[in-house]
Parts: sequence; structure tokens; C-alpha cells
Amino acid sequence: MSADAMSTAQPHPQEPVVGYVLKMYPRFSETFIVSEILAREARGEKIVIFSLRPSTDTRFHPELARVKAPVVHVSRPNTAGRFWQHLSETGSDEQLLEGVRTVLPELLRHSSDDAVQAVSVARLAREQGVTHLHAHFASVATTVARTAGQIAGIPYSFTAHAKDIFHEDIDQLELEQKFADAHHSITISGYNLADLRRRFPEATATLKLVRNGLEMERFPYAPRTRAGAGTETEEQSVPRLLSVGRLVEKKGFHLLIDAVSRLREAGVVVEADIAGDGPMAADLERQIQRLGMQDQVRLLGARTQAEVRELLGTHDVFVAPFVVGRDGNADGLPTVLLEAMARGIRCVAADVTAVGEVIRTGETGWLVPSGDAVALTDAVSEAIRTDSASAAEHRRRTDNARALVEELYDSHRQASALSALVTATRTVAQDPLREQDRAEGALL
Repeated sequence: MSADAMSTAQPHPQEPVVGYVLKMYPRFSETFIVSEILAREARGEKIVIFSLRPSTDTRFHPELARVKAPVVHVSRPNTAGRFWQHLSETGSDEQLLEGVRTVLPELLRHSSDDAVQAVSVARLAREQGVTHLHAHFASVATTVARTAGQIAGIPYSFTAHAKDIFHEDIDQLELEQKFADAHHSITISGYNLADLRRRFPEATATLKLVRNGLEMERFPYAPRTRAGAGTETEEQSVPRLLSVGRLVEKKGFHLLIDAVSRLREAGVVVEADIAGDGPMAADLERQIQRLGMQDQVRLLGARTQAEVRELLGTHDVFVAPFVVGRDGNADGLPTVLLEAMARGIRCVAADVTAVGEVIRTGETGWLVPSGDAVALTDAVSEAIRTDSASAAEHRRRTDNARALVEELYDSHRQASALSALVTATRTVAQDPLREQDRAEGALL
């Protein structure tokens, strides 16, 4: 709903209400946020969503229909008059007005969008009885949440993921200040935790590890045991590979296409489906055409989470050939890789950032050096073997992968940790996942 069309019904003033500040909601590629909100609502938490940009997606995941939280679309000024109108709307609230005066020097350093939306979120949060603001990604959403919290006197927190902390254009001083000012901050992997604590040792004193969660019941374990050896002379089923993600550089899909070509040169036929959309679609299509792989590699376009779940049940090996982009951008730990592990599909992945925390060669899958097409090809070749010894080994790895995801990535457990962090006193000692941190010390 728009800010003007919101219901005047107010939550009880003493009832904890978490305001999620998101750059765009809903966003097709951010299923983990929906899972997180659903898990927190299942615990009885009251949530309000503030979306800073209108959604540009044309397809939506069916899970969105289960979200109960009202969505407030925070308007942006398109003229100087609208800018000052937004600011003047705080005049009837003395506390907000004083908050604006206090942070005015910082507001003037923000872009007009960020400044006005911070003031608007501060006002709307107070109207909705919000007691804590939480943002996802340490960029625009956290900029707005931090300033809105300062204006309204509401604590804020945020979750740091990947591009928002690794991209070469990040303002390191601004990022450090966001960590320092937060009631607490969260990151989604042991890799990120260690990296951020190294870069900002003092500011990250309240940084916690809370991994992205899955609704495990939506990903029943169904390991696949059949796959043909793939030689051109055999009539068994051709092994099917699957990869999922936005068609961008860091996903490394060009390496998967190259691996399929290398396998064909070795006399091994496989089929590969790539589900996703993005700016590199034309480049990948040209690569497929150039290599003559039209009969073996398909670009499926964007797919919903439910459709991806079905694809995971009809393919033999999930391939995640991640690379670090030329701008320093890299994946943190894509949710779809966890979904594949949960479903029981064999997983081959490249070693970037936190991927090695879940994909471990000989234990849960096949981990290869990032950017190494030969190693990727060899791992896929091993993962599609069908002899009895290989089948038993594959089952052992998929069993281990499912167990790891159940232990560390259950959304209900993560929701409990997030709730505890919001209500905890701001202190390094208060950490509901401290025991988990200790248990996973080897990852940090």
C-alpha cells in the first residue's frame, strides 16, 4: 500500500514491531528475505515492510501471498517542492523535528532521495509503532534505516551480504560508521564475519553470524540415483545439469557452457539448463551458438522458487561455477545452492567467499577453484558417473549435504536468533548464536 493509503489502525504501543527497510520489495532474486519474514511471522512477530523503490519485476514467487506484513511504499521527491514538502511534514511532531535538526548536517550529505526517504521512514515508523528498524544490504536500505532511526530515536540493525561489502566502489568509512552505529549487525557467513572483523575490528564489536534460512519443509529430500554415463553410444538417459541465477558475470555461467563443450570433445554427452535472466543473456547465447551447443545447453529464463524446486527434482547435478567479477563483486552464498543441497541433488561449486563452508569435496559435494574450467569439467565428469561405487559415494555426499543444511540453515532457528538479537541489550556479550560461532570456529 502507499503511505497515504495505509490503515490508521495502530499496533499496541508496547508491542515490539520490526520495520524492514528494503530497497525494493518484492524482488524476484531475494527469496531469502521472504523466507526470513515468513519465519519471523510464524513466531508471532509483528512486521512492517518499507519499500524504497517500486518493484520492477514482472513475475513473483507464490510465497509472497503468505506474508502478512503491510507493505509501505515510501515515495521519492521528484521536484524541489516535493522535497521540502516531505521535510515539512515532520513539523507537527516535535520529537521528529528535533531529530531532523540533530542529523541535519548528515541529511545534507545524503542524496535527496535518501534524505527525504529517511525522514519519511522515521515518521511512518512512529505512526506504525515500529520499535526496531532492520535493513537488508549495507547500502541504500541501511543508509535510510540508520538515519531514520537517528531521527525517530529507534534502534536499527542490518544484514550484510556480498556486493554491499565487497564491491570496489564501496565507501569504506561510511560502511564502518554503519557498523559502529547499529544496535547490532548481521552477516550471513563465517567468511564474511572474519573479513569484516579484520577490516573494521572496533566497529564490528556487535556483528553477529546469522545464516540465511530455508523453510526445510518446502524442500523435501529426494536424492536422484539415476543418470546415464552419457557416452554417445549408450542409450541410457543423458545426465542433466542445472544452474540457476541472474545472468551476470559473477555467476560464471560461461564456464559451465565451456565444461559441457569439453565433455562433448571427450565423448561424454550431457545436457545443461541455465535458469535465470540478466544482462549477459545475449553473450551466453552467442557462446552457445559459437560452440554449436544448441542441442545441449538451454537458457530457460527467469523461474520462480517453486519452479526451481521442480527443476531440482528433474536434474542430476547442480553446477555453481562462481567467479569474482572484475569490479570485485562476488556471490556470498546463494540460496539456490542451499536449496539444491536440501533437495538431494549432487552439487559442484567454485570456491568463492563462503561457498567452501557448505560444499566440501569428499563430504558434501565437489569444490573446485574459481575460474578453472578444466577442474570444473573434471568434477562434473565425476559427479555424473553411474557405477555402483560412484552411486554409493554420491548418496553419502548428498546425505551429508542435507544434514548440514538442516543443522545450520533452518529458517525457524534463524528467526529465533534474529528475534533474540532485537530484544538483547546492545553488548558484545549478548549473542544468541555464540555457541554456534564456537562450534564453527574452523570456518572463521
